[in-house]
Amino acid sequence: MRQAPARAGSTVPPAGNEGKHRKMSADVPILRSPHFIKPDHRRTVIRTFMPGDSPNALEQGQTRAERIVERILGLPEDELADEYARLLSVLCGRHRDVEKVFLQRYENARELLRGSFSASGARAKLIGAYFSEEYAYQSAALFNPSIVRHPDQSGCPPGALRFILSLRAIGEGHLSSIAFRTGTWQPGRDIVLDAASPLAATPRIEYPESDDAAVHLHCDDSRDLSETVLFPILERQRGGIEDLRLTSLEMEDGSTLFAGTYTAVGGRGIAQELLATRNFIDFKMHRLEGPIAASKGMALFPCLIEGHYAMLGRHDNENIWLLLSENLHHWDGGIRIVKPQLTWEFTQLGNCGSPIETADGWLVFTHGVGAMREYCIGACLLDRSDPSHVIARTRQPLLRPSPEERYGYVPNVVYSCGALLSGNDILLPYGVADSFTAFSTLSLDALLAAMD
Repeated sequence: MRQAPARAGSTVPPAGNEGKHRKMSADVPILRSPHFIKPDHRRTVIRTFMPGDSPNALEQGQTRAERIVERILGLPEDELADEYARLLSVLCGRHRDVEKVFLQRYENARELLRGSFSASGARAKLIGAYFSEEYAYQSAALFNPSIVRHPDQSGCPPGALRFILSLRAIGEGHLSSIAFRTGTWQPGRDIVLDAASPLAATPRIEYPESDDAAVHLHCDDSRDLSETVLFPILERQRGGIEDLRLTSLEMEDGSTLFAGTYTAVGGRGIAQELLATRNFIDFKMHRLEGPIAASKGMALFPCLIEGHYAMLGRHDNENIWLLLSENLHHWDGGIRIVKPQLTWEFTQLGNCGSPIETADGWLVFTHGVGAMREYCIGACLLDRSDPSHVIARTRQPLLRPSPEERYGYVPNVVYSCGALLSGNDILLPYGVADSFTAFSTLSLDALLAAMD
């Protein structure tokens, strides 16, 4: 595995020490793209539905689910055939392999109801349909993107690169899941977003034997990455999975692991978890352990630092910390390296996505929260060999919410979970008002020149 250069024996600076001033800050020309990714209520998946019971509604010891099954088992053949044909005519244009899904839901229902019934053919599939629901997973919002280079760069025009975006999708009940889009970017030109498939698919889930082991998600039913949707599936994720921060992590054997942290929202609080994949078809969800795992905003460095995995985070909800660990899944503390100093970050300062390696140091985009809970995006530069040392930072925000960006589900917010560097150009996708995704580009040289 490639590692960052060894530290030069420097001592850790006091918290908030930003190193020597390079020059006074200047405005950074930043170009907002005319392209947006907005939520589409037509994008739906079929997910499991289990009707609940009122404590006072039991009839002769039967559950509501058992009564539903009993009614379907009692349907005359002609009525059953008509209802099933009507259902297929409605759904087949919106979903792939609907009957296969219904059979899976039938088996799920049999398992939940302890095999108390048996059916076959259209009757079994209709039972499965009653234990299913169509869910518009991005009907409310599609925002807070992270971005990585696509593992397949074949067919790109000279100087262009393909990318993968992860997005936080919010549907009914304010439930957050992870969605994906792809596109092509050629610096000096605008981005080209690949059309999203009209279909979407949920993964096959391989549950672990213990709560500490990884959950395997197999997305081979997706024929395009835009069809893949990763839902909260565990009790500790019941409130949603939020703000994935992907990076390309170089492994010891020279291979690339696409890995990123996200926030799992459970009934008893939040915690950080790790999503990992090599091909964006098979994923693993790992639980993170350690005293700072119950936090938000952690983002991996793309390589080892002095033989350690490294992250940035804000487990105190106020400052940026450097975290080092010998174990990718266990994190014990860290060093506070950047604290709020400027008016637009007085309330909170945190990293956006993973650090980006440049010849001058580790470039970190930051979010600051100021008056009226306004979220802005800035940046800082960390020493390549000693990222606890802050070389410089922006004194003014790179992005504030424009008049057109101030309104949405959460007003006055621009927020990003990652950026992409190509040569001297940076592609910075960002969420707007917790509602949709926008894009901007800027020059690395201009950004570094504006830092002090």
